[in-house]
Amino acid sequence: MGELFRSEEMTLAQLFLQSEAAYCCVSELGEIGMVQFRDLNPDVNVFQRKFVNEVRRCEEMDRKLRFVEKEVKKANIPIVDTGENPEVPFPRDMIDLEATFEKLENELKEINTNQEALKKNFLELTELKHILRRTQQFFDEVSLTVFALVTHSQFLRLFCLFIRYRFVAGVIGRERIPTFERMLWRVCRGNVFLRQADIEDPLEDPTTGDQVHKSVFIIFFQGDQLKNRVKKICEGFRATLYPCPETPQERKEMLAGVNARIDDLQMVLNQTEDHRQRVLQAAAKTVRVWFIKVRKMKAIYHTLNLCNIDVTQKCLIAEVWCPVSDLDSIQFALRRGTEKSGSTVPSILNRMQTKQTPPTYNKTNKFTSGFQNIVDAYGIGSYREINPAPYTIITFPFLFAVMFGDLGHGVLMTCAALYLVLRESRLMAQKNDNEMFSMVFAGRYIILLMGVFSVYTGIIYNDCFSKSLNVFGSGWSVRPMFNPRTLNGSRVLQLDPAIDGVFQGPYPIGIDPIWNIATNKLTFLNSFKMKMSVILGVIHMLFGVTLSLFNHLYFNKPLNIYLGFIPEIIFMSSLFGYLVILVFYKWLSYDARTSRHAPSLLIAFINMFLFNYSDPTIQPLYRGQAALQSLLVLIALACVPCMLIVKTLVMRRQYLWRKNLVSPRKPFNFGDVAVNQAIHTIEYCLGCISNTASYLRLWALSLAHAQLSEVLWSMVMRIGLSSRSLGGFILLSIVFFFFAVLTIAILLIMEGLSAFLHALRLHWVEFQNKFYSGQGFKFLPFTFESILDGRFEE
Repeated sequence: MGELFRSEEMTLAQLFLQSEAAYCCVSELGEIGMVQFRDLNPDVNVFQRKFVNEVRRCEEMDRKLRFVEKEVKKANIPIVDTGENPEVPFPRDMIDLEATFEKLENELKEINTNQEALKKNFLELTELKHILRRTQQFFDEVSLTVFALVTHSQFLRLFCLFIRYRFVAGVIGRERIPTFERMLWRVCRGNVFLRQADIEDPLEDPTTGDQVHKSVFIIFFQGDQLKNRVKKICEGFRATLYPCPETPQERKEMLAGVNARIDDLQMVLNQTEDHRQRVLQAAAKTVRVWFIKVRKMKAIYHTLNLCNIDVTQKCLIAEVWCPVSDLDSIQFALRRGTEKSGSTVPSILNRMQTKQTPPTYNKTNKFTSGFQNIVDAYGIGSYREINPAPYTIITFPFLFAVMFGDLGHGVLMTCAALYLVLRESRLMAQKNDNEMFSMVFAGRYIILLMGVFSVYTGIIYNDCFSKSLNVFGSGWSVRPMFNPRTLNGSRVLQLDPAIDGVFQGPYPIGIDPIWNIATNKLTFLNSFKMKMSVILGVIHMLFGVTLSLFNHLYFNKPLNIYLGFIPEIIFMSSLFGYLVILVFYKWLSYDARTSRHAPSLLIAFINMFLFNYSDPTIQPLYRGQAALQSLLVLIALACVPCMLIVKTLVMRRQYLWRKNLVSPRKPFNFGDVAVNQAIHTIEYCLGCISNTASYLRLWALSLAHAQLSEVLWSMVMRIGLSSRSLGGFILLSIVFFFFAVLTIAILLIMEGLSAFLHALRLHWVEFQNKFYSGQGFKFLPFTFESILDGRFEE
């Protein structure tokens, strides 16, 4: 019972750990995750603590493992995750791990360095091969063109003039060619001749591994001055120049040698890559286990740095918060740690008496954790106060469903949540990093209950994709009032429930389906859902005020009961509880024949506060209504000074009485207490009004969802159902696709998120502020759970 409705009882304990056994004991405590260590060296610099060197060694090993992991991922090799939970290595094993990681890192760095050098050489030879080929093609094209245009004697003179020019050849990024050409033209004043050709296949950058597109170019010029200018421009554009022989025979011989070297280099590169793949595949099998071991060790040494060391240097002293119910498990973990270390001196756990406020710890499982997170998002509960999470499990999805209620949409939401619940083990093993999916998956049980409750409220509303289901037959009949000719000739008819046979009885469950085709459907649903929202809101708030009683009883605060809880519950019950009773009284007291003369509840409630009972046009609901309502208002007003003034005066009187009997106490600031009590009283009294009005969002969002669903059906599905031919079937298929997409995107996701946020607000503001202070701090035990989950948090 205590685990569910109230936070766990916590205790501050002192641990005495032998130096030889401290490491293993802390390791066992991390495995069970039941203690929160306190820092006993808050004034000591992090770099001056005892185990700082061990922490640095673990960080260095972690850095090397991250390097290995990066190389494994770069090679697109999957990291093996068997779900294994390896034991923490002993301190003496750290040297072996360091040597293993050092060897692996050096081997990978050497492979990468050699491979990069080989790839760079391969790139240069490949570029030179393309230059030799393109250069020869260029000279061949020039020779054929000149030979075709001039005589033999002219060709000889022009070719001799052409070969007097000197040239350079190289490669450049393809995207830089236009700018490169313009720069050459301007700087050299048109005295150079550029010819370029694209390299069809992309080349691999040896440094980044990216694919780059390059072009071969050849530049002809005369004189050393132009040569220097051309080379400087090439350097500025990061173009690579290569030596190119001037005669065709030399170019042919060089090309043959380059091709031979490329073939040899390709074979060496393949062997190097195969060796690298084997090393990385072997590392991928154990890198996750190595990560867990190293980070467990690092977490242990971080924790040991929080402890004190006695003067003999043989014992570590730690202080921990832990649940009282888990003390036996903690003792057992300490014994296991002592046995693993080989120490013969047992570790000691000693409970301490303290006036410090313990952390708040609510035990959860995979079902309740989502609801507990909703509560904790508002504020961590104060120590041992009532936990709203067990009640939120029911009220949160129910209030959501009141706003979202639709049988069809509820079934879709339930099916989606069931998929996540039934396949949760497989989905957890996949470890999806998508933040949106992770958030939805974490709340799968919340979504499941929201879907189930939405199915229930959809049945009550008799609403399924904006249509009503006529399962039991309508309770209304038109035959006693109209003949068949009238029925066939009229589109709109008015039914009078006062006529015998027209209204045969209420629909067995939910709203009668005939209201779906009624012209006054919205008027009827407005009245019904508005009253329903007020009833649910008042009950929810009264329940919250009632829960505050259990807090006052547990913390033994009778003053808060007599001058806090009792006036609060009377104030709300006298006004808004009475309003709920009036709603039910009106529903039960008036039938079809007398409902036309029923007075308005809104006017009656306003007149109740104004003490206005002299208007002859307003008939009372029952005898003695004026006297009873006046008495209720006076009682409610009498509760205000009890909370506002009497409680403050009694607190001051208690302080003075205790001050005369016992030693001096903490000073009582009457002004601060009075102001605080005034703020609380005003907030509660005005909040009863504003909070009740806030629950009308149940009515507003329910109508909005129903109307939006109806509009979507009439504007989309009605188009597809307008024809019964083969073309109509094809049109229906297309229209249904759009209908399904809009239903999921708007009515399920957007409307669902809106209803979720409003239900959240009703719990945080209207419900929890009646009894829940949320001013505690969370219990954060030392645990290896995050490391095993792959989050690697410390």
